[in-house]
Amino acid sequence: MRKSRVPRMVLATCLGSLLLVIFYFQSGPGPVAEDRILGSHWFGKTGRSPLQMLYDSDQLQHSPLHLVHQRRRELLSQVCNRYTRKRRLLSPEDLRHLVVDDEHGLLYCYVPKVACTNWKRVMMVLTGGGKYRDPLEIPAHEAHVPTNLKTLADYSPTEINRRLRTYLKFLFVREPFERLVSAYRNKFTRNYNTAFHRRYGTKIIRRHRQHPSPEALARGDDVRFEEFVYYLIDPRTRKEEPFNEHWERAHSLCHPCLVHYDVVGKYETLEEDAAYVLSLTGADQAGVHFPSSSKVTRTTGSETAHFFEGIRPFYQRRLFNLYKMDYLLFNYSIPSYLQLQ
Repeated sequence: MRKSRVPRMVLATCLGSLLLVIFYFQSGPGPVAEDRILGSHWFGKTGRSPLQMLYDSDQLQHSPLHLVHQRRRELLSQVCNRYTRKRRLLSPEDLRHLVVDDEHGLLYCYVPKVACTNWKRVMMVLTGGGKYRDPLEIPAHEAHVPTNLKTLADYSPTEINRRLRTYLKFLFVREPFERLVSAYRNKFTRNYNTAFHRRYGTKIIRRHRQHPSPEALARGDDVRFEEFVYYLIDPRTRKEEPFNEHWERAHSLCHPCLVHYDVVGKYETLEEDAAYVLSLTGADQAGVHFPSSSKVTRTTGSETAHFFEGIRPFYQRRLFNLYKMDYLLFNYSIPSYLQLQ
């Protein structure tokens, strides 16, 4: 009988740990009270954490940008309440995109193709203890080395719970189909992305091209956009494995109906939203600024429309349904070029 109890005890312990992760969302003291209880060490010159600066600063309460972000939070909450009927527990896998800055009390959920390279550079500056001063001094490939930044999945359930309660949580999103086309262009039309060509391109061509040439099957380097769309809406794709993070939906990466984000930044207003986040940390006073990005290489709405010209309305509708929650949660209008009727 004693042996039979061991698996039950292990199961109960595991379930209890998972419950700790999600418990923060439902009850407990407010951020100000909890900061006092926990004695957080990352207060800046103002003596306030970024979370306190956001919710308890009289100066911010009346700024137009603060009101914009307040409306974004409210809309996100409304859409979650409307479309999420049954909430599930967060798992460690759900937390792998949440980058942790213990020095300033930040949790950043990165979404590929939404300036995440520059945001990871900034986070390396913030967490580097003076090792870095200028984000652009950090090579792009260094920003994506997993060991250079901690994620929330690296912590114990108790530590996860504390950070979810007391840290400022933010993410940046982008018009979903512009992000999708940007991912396609970067991963399938650039000669240097041979790993993606072999990993995904060969499979897409094998399944979604009639009479492919032996060279195309071997190289996978000439995937057409319509073939990429067929791959995304093919039910077999997600049954076999999760979407790659570069075309996974933002809500599936960051779980905004489970994690209460304090700031929802947008790629379309990147510079002012990034400055807003850094001002809450006080990092801007220390000379840390978000890098200016080149608009020359950005995928625009008109370019995205051009890619969709060759997609039949039936497939447009199926693809839109796949990304519909990102449009709803983050308040993006249905693109005028789509034929959804």
